[in-house]
This record gives sequence, C-alpha cells and structure tokens, in this order.
Amino acid sequence: MTVRTLRTTLAAAAALLALAACSAPSDGESGGDGGGGGAPDGQDTLVVGIATEPDSLSPLLGYGKDGNSKIFDGLLRHDEELALQPALATALPQVSDDGLTYTYALREGVEFSDGSPFTARDVVFTYETVLDDGTNYPYKDELDPIESVRAEGDHTVVFELAYPYAPFAERTVLPIASADAAGGQDANTGPYNTEPVGTGPYVLTDWTPGERISLRANPDYWAGAPTVERLTMAIIPDDDVRATRLRSGDIDAAVLPPSLAEGFADEEGLVTYNAVSADFRAVTLPTGNPVTGDTAVRRALDVAVNRELMVEGILQGAGRPAYGPVPTTSPWFAEGTERAYDPDEARRILDEAGWTEGDDGIRERDGQRAEFTLWYPAGDRLRQDHALAYASDAREIGIDATVESGSWEVIDDRLAEDAVLSGGGNPADPDFDLYGLLHSRLAGDGWNNMAHYANPAVDEQLDAARRTADRDARQEAYDAVQRELADDPGYTFLTHIDHVYVMADRWDGVTTQPEPHDHGLGHGPWWNVESWRARA
Repeated sequence: MTVRTLRTTLAAAAALLALAACSAPSDGESGGDGGGGGAPDGQDTLVVGIATEPDSLSPLLGYGKDGNSKIFDGLLRHDEELALQPALATALPQVSDDGLTYTYALREGVEFSDGSPFTARDVVFTYETVLDDGTNYPYKDELDPIESVRAEGDHTVVFELAYPYAPFAERTVLPIASADAAGGQDANTGPYNTEPVGTGPYVLTDWTPGERISLRANPDYWAGAPTVERLTMAIIPDDDVRATRLRSGDIDAAVLPPSLAEGFADEEGLVTYNAVSADFRAVTLPTGNPVTGDTAVRRALDVAVNRELMVEGILQGAGRPAYGPVPTTSPWFAEGTERAYDPDEARRILDEAGWTEGDDGIRERDGQRAEFTLWYPAGDRLRQDHALAYASDAREIGIDATVESGSWEVIDDRLAEDAVLSGGGNPADPDFDLYGLLHSRLAGDGWNNMAHYANPAVDEQLDAARRTADRDARQEAYDAVQRELADDPGYTFLTHIDHVYVMADRWDGVTTQPEPHDHGLGHGPWWNVESWRARA
C-alpha cells in the first residue's frame, strides 16, 4: 500500500451539490454525517462510489474473472502482492511434469448462499459452460489451452491442457458458479445474471442498474462472516459527481482522478490510497482508417506525445509513462523500447512519407488530410484530459485529431473507423496484457484488439509465448513483441496510471493490491473488505 498526501483544492464541487443529491442512495444506505466520515454507528456499513458497473453478475459471462468478486470464490485467490493462495481449493494445484495436468483438491463443507453444497460438479459446470461456443464469455482466449475438466469424486477436479500454459493457475481465480442455481437456463440471458448464488463473503440483496449494487455479509461464509455487514456500490459514472458525493458524506469512499483527489488531502477523517496498477491509457489507431492506418503516421504520433508531461500534469505524478501494455516497472518490460518525446523526429517521419503541411498547418497526402476523430467516454475526466493532451501534441506535428465524447454504446459502433482513448492491462501475466490486445485473430472481437492490429511477427511470438512454460523463452518472445510494437505501433500508449481512492478512515486492515485495468466493485482498497475490522 502507498499513501500519498495530495495538496490542491477541489474545483467545481459546490456547483455539483444539487446534481449529486438527485442520485443519492436510498434511505439506509448512506454512510454520511457530512465531511465524508460516515455515521458514528456506521462501522458495519460501507458505501463506495464507482465509475462503472458490470453487465452481468455471473462469472459465466466474465464477472470477477480476475478475482475479488465478493459474491463468489475461485479455486485460488490473490493475496496483497498478487501471489496465488488457496480459496475453494485446499492448496495450490499439483502440476504434472509435462505441464498438461492440473489437479485441485477442494474444500469440504463449503455451501453456496442458498444452502446447497459446493462440490467438484460446480467447478466442471462453470468451466464447461464458459468454454461452450454458445456462451458469450468474452475471455475465452485466456482459457484456450483447456482440453477437458473432470471431477474425481466430490472434492477433486482435474484439468487437462492441450499445451503447457504457464499462467494457467492464474485463470483458476475464476469465480465458481452454482450448477444447481445456474444450470438449466440460458447462460447469456437467464436470471442467474442478476440473481447470482455464490460461495463468497457477500450476498446480493439488490441491484438497481445505473444506481447501485447492494450486498450483505454472508453469515455462513466458510472463512468467517465479514464484520462490514452492508456493502453498497453506488454507480456514479461522472468523476466530479463522485467527488461531490464523497465530500457531502453521501458515500464513504470513491475512486477519483488524481486532480480531484487532491482536494481531500486535508479533510479530517479521510485517507487517500494510491494503488499501483498495470492500467494503461492508450489511443487506438484503427488499421482501416486511411490516416491512422498509415505506419508513418503511427510512428510519428508515437514520438510526438509528451508522456512525461501527461504523468506530471494529468496524473499529478500518480503513474508512469507507457510505451506498451507492459508497465516499465514489470520484470517483463523490454528495456530499450522506451520512446523519447521528439516532435522534430515526428515531423521528419511525416515529411519522408509524403505528408506535407498545408496552409492551415494540417498535413495532407494525395488529397487525404491528416485528420481523424478521437473518442473518449463521457464523464471520464482522466480520459478526457489524455485525449485533449494527445490532440494538442498531434496538432504540433500537423495532424488534426478531433476529440469527441459519447457513451460506450456510441463508441462501440465507431471502433473500426475512429480512434478511442482506451484502457486495459493486467499485472498477473503478460499473456493477459498482450494477447487479446494485439493478436490479429481477435481483431474486432468485442473489446479485444480494438485497433484491428495485424502483425504476423507479433502473432507468431504471442503464440510461442503462450505455448511454453519456459520462463526464458517467454521473456524472449515478449521482448520481440514489444520491439515490433515500437517499430509498428497500432496504438499510441500514453501512461500507466495509479488508481487513486479517497475513503473514510475508520477501519483496520485496509490495504491495496497491484491492480488490473478493471477496478471498482472488486478492486480497490476494499478488495479484502471481508477481512476489515472496525477501529475502536
């Protein structure tokens, strides 16, 4: 855990108070006594403001696939440092010498929240369902090596892999669904998506889409009932509104951009946490767009952006420059692939490629103006600020990026033609960072490979790294991928951000983990809320 003291004032909070009041949690769910400190008797209640909500609460559609799902448990879980620990399994898996067989012994006496017993049958049901072609599980590529999963009695599960896959154990943090509760219905549309039954520390009591997800402690949780008895996630997409509701005491905690978190540095009863993450911000450069698909334009933009200034000005130092999806702090980062800020070199690249500057300062070639649209999701201040800074740097070298905001539904329809201020990243293994983002076979597959990037050399190395358990061979392959990406960028990577949280300081046991891009319901200082203790 890193605690950062932040020192400037919160802008525009007063102007948003009326708007915040319009979307407050219903009676009994607020932690407030003003000032964000929560009610004196609110030690058993936590109300958190998060930016986004899941589409489903079913692990069969991807909910909680990186752990910390609250309603569910996986076979394994991550500790504070992301080391794997047993959860529904009694120990880490036994792995065969050839790396193709993983055997898990399961806990006995565990029950789902409806009282039904947890057995190996539920594990087999979960994995067979997510792998079924008819199930809309969006991360199938991460489970690609599974050839079969079988139960040996009630308390042993065996996975057979088609090829050695080094990070396979990491994929067994996937939450386990109840075969009784989720079986016999359409995994894509059935009631289990909104009425989940799990073995986790919390039980869903209410989900009002667009407003809140309310949970209560599971009194029969196998690891012990949580002392934080009520956990509410208030869905507040707008960063400014989240900050305002935190200041008013309407919520107890929130994820905030660094520029807004600064205003809470001197608030009595509040504490700020910085969680280091693999979460990047990048601009997709669609291959099919006549401007962003041009390699010279991509290479020019890659050296025209001032990443250091973005970290200093937008993130207030709470992050690092990004040169690819793998953070510079990762042992998997390819040293020497950093790109310096060099607008003169960017201009030279464009000049040599025949992009000449017009009277208005914007370049063109063969009648094509060097212009494109750059989208960001409305209400996301961090992405807005990154997009505006990127567009400013692009214009300095004669490229016109018009910044637009919209809902993800609007943006989704534009992914093949327009650029998007995107995010992603997972610290657990580079396969999770790189494969879905860059492999050509996943181009346009949901949120995978949004830039429709296609590089045969990258595909070859990604496949090679995925199919070996040899650490040195994987490092060599991922180094090659990162070097190819520097020479042929399909994205402009900008920053890796620290996730910044402000919350009431009234519990012991609060800490952070290295976090993936996805943060909110499961990831944040409340990743281990079931272990917190109220401060006397």
